[in-house]
Amino acid sequence: MSEAEHAPGHPGISPRWTTSAKAGVGTALDRQSQLWFTLSHGIVNEVYYPRVDHACVRDLGLMVAGAGGFFSEEKRHARSQVSMAGAGIPLYRLDNQCDQGRYRIEKEIFAHPYRDALIQRTGFRPVVGALADYRVYALLAPHIGNRGGGNNAWVGDYKGAPMLFAERDGIALALACSAPWLNRSVGFVGASDGWQDVARHGRMTWAYRRAENGNVALTGEIDLAACAGHFTLALGFGLTPAEAGNRALATLQDDIDQLRDAYVGQWQAWQDALLPLEATAPVERDLFRISAAVLRVHEAKKFPGGIIASLSVPWGSSKGDDDLGGYHLVWPRDLVETAGGLLAARAHDDALRVLRFLQAAQEADGSWAQNMWLDCSPYWHGSQMDEAALPVLLVGLAQREGALGAQDLAHFWPMVRRAASFIVRDGPVTQQDRWEEDAGYSPFTLGAEISALVEAATLARIMRDEAAAAYLLETADAWNAGIERWTYVQGTDLATRVGVDGYYVRIAPPDAAQASSPAGGYVPIKNRPPGQDCRPAAQIVSPDALALVRFGLRAPDDPRIVNTVKVIDALLAVETPSGPSWHRYNGDGYGEHADGAPFDGTGVGRLWPLLTGERAHYELAAGRPAEARRLCRAMAAFANDGGLISEQVWDAPDIPERELRCGRPSGSAMPLVWAHAEYLKLRRSLAEDRVFDLPVNAARRYLAEAAGPPRSVWRFNQKLRSIPAGRTLRIETLQRAVVHWSSDGWRTAHDTETRDSTLGVCYVDLPSGSLPSHARIDFTFYWPLANRWEGKDFAITVE
Repeated sequence: MSEAEHAPGHPGISPRWTTSAKAGVGTALDRQSQLWFTLSHGIVNEVYYPRVDHACVRDLGLMVAGAGGFFSEEKRHARSQVSMAGAGIPLYRLDNQCDQGRYRIEKEIFAHPYRDALIQRTGFRPVVGALADYRVYALLAPHIGNRGGGNNAWVGDYKGAPMLFAERDGIALALACSAPWLNRSVGFVGASDGWQDVARHGRMTWAYRRAENGNVALTGEIDLAACAGHFTLALGFGLTPAEAGNRALATLQDDIDQLRDAYVGQWQAWQDALLPLEATAPVERDLFRISAAVLRVHEAKKFPGGIIASLSVPWGSSKGDDDLGGYHLVWPRDLVETAGGLLAARAHDDALRVLRFLQAAQEADGSWAQNMWLDCSPYWHGSQMDEAALPVLLVGLAQREGALGAQDLAHFWPMVRRAASFIVRDGPVTQQDRWEEDAGYSPFTLGAEISALVEAATLARIMRDEAAAAYLLETADAWNAGIERWTYVQGTDLATRVGVDGYYVRIAPPDAAQASSPAGGYVPIKNRPPGQDCRPAAQIVSPDALALVRFGLRAPDDPRIVNTVKVIDALLAVETPSGPSWHRYNGDGYGEHADGAPFDGTGVGRLWPLLTGERAHYELAAGRPAEARRLCRAMAAFANDGGLISEQVWDAPDIPERELRCGRPSGSAMPLVWAHAEYLKLRRSLAEDRVFDLPVNAARRYLAEAAGPPRSVWRFNQKLRSIPAGRTLRIETLQRAVVHWSSDGWRTAHDTETRDSTLGVCYVDLPSGSLPSHARIDFTFYWPLANRWEGKDFAITVE
């Protein structure tokens, strides 16, 4: 045994995260336990502490060595099967069988219900030979505080109990074992770590006591003879090494069976309170309980209601410290979708926590950050109008589901009012669409904005804010009337090829309001190499157009919707062995390369299971429940053996060496919480034969009732060039103004002072409804607060 104080090979190889192909995710429900864990390929992957957005471990697995130079690492050289303690109970049993048939490892993994510790009960059983013929090693790779670099590791003890420690930046971990350690060592990954040692020498021959400020690994050999092959690993965490050591030792001193029962009992009680859809509306492969658990697992403890997008790093094995992929963050969009899933499962208290989190996260201007850490500090700084609209719709949905009473509505009304104010000030154009890529007029964003304004108006009336209600409805009507002008194209080559007269585009450029048609504009295509990164807007389509039905603005049998569905299916649909799914849009570059290599800033967009769920909702709305059920089955078929749904599934011929199989999860995020939320809503929708989250107030206004004649709205971010005959022209500004205008070529002129909407917009309605076709209105502005004229004239013609 080669012993030394300091391990050689500093700082180790460049750190990388691990696979995103999770087989399980878990946490204790008691808020005393600030730990989350993930599983993949038969071992523990990322472990998070003290927050669900702070990964502290890359992975924890076992190595096996034996006579004749036998070496096996279970995550690479064993077949793994995973099961849960019960439906939606994230206590996992792993059964790992050696590819060569030499051994079998059985594990039971769960979080301590009250402490910050992970528990792994392990049984090692030889299949060939005797127990004495094998040596088993625990191998732990710390990545504390979301970084693999700059970690410190050492061999030590706590109160005489031998352990392996690591720390970085005020967070520490300690690995203890119920069986004695025969050997312990720490080293730098790729140079002096235990994997290098055992793989080369068939046993541990290095014993390094410290490895500092690098990419480190901890290795310990377990005394199999002393425990007859059965042992428990306890991974404790704390703000100091002593805290971590205390939690690891105390866990081993606890009654593990009682801890197991307490952990399972917490989860069983939560699951028992949910809607029993598996009994009232059974399906062939039911992910209802698993999906509900996935949503709850991803919630923070110290920031109740804060739910991150995924406990995974997409294409993690190709990503380092500075490229987490953003999925350990809160997106307001994903969070609202998640709350909708919780409401669908009748987890009302959980959904209410989300609303309270959103309320605290709202920015002063009424918007929400594009995405954020759990303390609501913005991460990326884009502006996405749907993320301001969706929380408003969530309040309405929660009210309809009985999760909010009158007192709750009054509590959330200020949040809704601020959000509505932001929408009317900054909409309808969005800086980014829901895929976080392009600015312009997006059917999905428009649908969210318009239905949210109607919802806000409904709540305004409940709160007796009649002035706000009237203005919100007038704005919603005007924007609803503009959807086709902004996003529907006709007579294109694509329309001719598919055999339709027109279709909704994925997104129209921001200046579409000034153009006669969105057909003439161009949109950037992100994640594509130079030369492939810009295309005419009229050539790009997306399933996003179906949001106009989901948000209650267009009927499913509207000819324009039906036409668009034909184009979507012609360009974006793929039938896989697991069932059909769709791409986000044609030309998408967010996904693996054609050869299966990980996404690295460019690639080829793959299929999204959540789009299968959205299409199922459209089919249900269209009166085709059998097709909706088929698509629900496809969503379940896309899930892996652990019941987890990925962000994307592979849509090309199998590449086994990259673990890519058609219709199965790709290397993208798994699980994607949003996808599981969509599944929950779909199960509820199918059970009740209705679209569960349909904004009924918008649907009533635009599908069942005749809304009043809409106004045409001119504003500085939406400069209309023309308006239909018979329309009232509304001119809007963000501060008080006097509109100086003429309808006869300035032979006569009028001055009209703007009115205050009380929502941050000032407006004036000009009497254009009686003007004949081809008439022209000229206008400019005087700004009394600045005591100045605009210095420029604007003109609008009557069509």
